[in-house]
Amino acid sequence: MSEEENKANMRRFYEEVWGKGNLDVADELAAENFVDHNLVDPNLPPGIEGFKQIVPMFRTAFPDMQFTIEDLIAKDDKVVSRLTVRATHKGEFMGIPPTGKQATITGIDIFRIVDGKIVERWGEVDMFRLMQELGVVQTPEGE
Repeated sequence: MSEEENKANMRRFYEEVWGKGNLDVADELAAENFVDHNLVDPNLPPGIEGFKQIVPMFRTAFPDMQFTIEDLIAKDDKVVSRLTVRATHKGEFMGIPPTGKQATITGIDIFRIVDGKIVERWGEVDMFRLMQELGVVQTPEGE
């Protein structure tokens, strides 16, 4: 597939899977041997099945998530995205009861795509900032 087709699939991944919770699209876009190198919880099953458990966890905690793809760059078999997610903490998240607070989550994903299917994902999410915004971690004085 072309770099533009890979980028289109990644846009669809964010809009359909994360934005709407359509896990069937995750099955469609990910290869059977998909590896997520940054699972949130090491107790989750590997591959797409573990990833599909993370999506509802976030969507339950932050049901009004709005994704903004700040950058989407494709080169050869990789697509890199820089994201901003804005949401309200309305459900339990990682043992944290709902706070009703607005949160901004930023992150970067790198996907490797083979024959139109996602085979690997590396991702970094600014969880420290999220925990600060939820009031779980105190912001150092002077900030």
